[in-house]
Amino acid sequence: MTSALRNTLTVWYALILREALDRLFDMRGAWFWLLAEPAMHILFMSFIRVVIRMRTVANADALMWIVVGMLAFFLFRRTAVQVTHAVDSNRAFFAFRQVQPFDPALARAVLEAFLMAIVAIIILVATSFFDRQIIPDDPLLVLAAVLGLWLFGLGYGLVASVLQNLIPEMKHVLKILMMPLYLISGVIIPLSSIPQPYLSWLMYNPIAHALELVRLGYFEHYHTVPGVSMGYVYAWSVASICLGLLLYRRFAIQLTMR
Repeated sequence: MTSALRNTLTVWYALILREALDRLFDMRGAWFWLLAEPAMHILFMSFIRVVIRMRTVANADALMWIVVGMLAFFLFRRTAVQVTHAVDSNRAFFAFRQVQPFDPALARAVLEAFLMAIVAIIILVATSFFDRQIIPDDPLLVLAAVLGLWLFGLGYGLVASVLQNLIPEMKHVLKILMMPLYLISGVIIPLSSIPQPYLSWLMYNPIAHALELVRLGYFEHYHTVPGVSMGYVYAWSVASICLGLLLYRRFAIQLTMR
């Protein structure tokens, strides 16, 4: 192993530990809130489904449809948000030449994936007590879709990080953007219930493709919308990451000296 690679891995390891301590112990009950946010969303939407007596969604169990979709979306959202603010929260470390702006972004993305995996396991195990099947019918499809969603969250965060550092007003736009994404990605509204031509417009959104693929992997007989593509998800993921890295390289001085 070359010294440059060893130094990079050491930096990543140190940043992940630092981010973990900050994320989990920066305030009282930090662990609780990591779990409580997705859990409260799931409980609220499950209650709504119970009130309107909806047992299935597109031939999938309604409760598991909500759980799976929300956990997948929260993986994207938390990764995107944490990466977006990685530079601002770690600017002091750029005084060390070994630390580059991309390093804390990657560290935050990896940590968020780990934390969301723990949260997902806890919520799924809790769901199993309601006599629900929590093991997906196609685990590989679920993992591939989740990985694509995580990579897109990383790419989104990289691009958003540069934009909000160059244009401070973009912070408000990016905050507002998450709510429409929550609504138009099929998290709480089945895409199969959206009429044309609006459905075709919504399917330009790669998050919608990823969530449908996650649910398709969970439910063997799930009636997904036509045109869902794993390649489309990964194309957006790779393109956003490449664009983010190019922006990081182009504006490295502005990011570290601001």
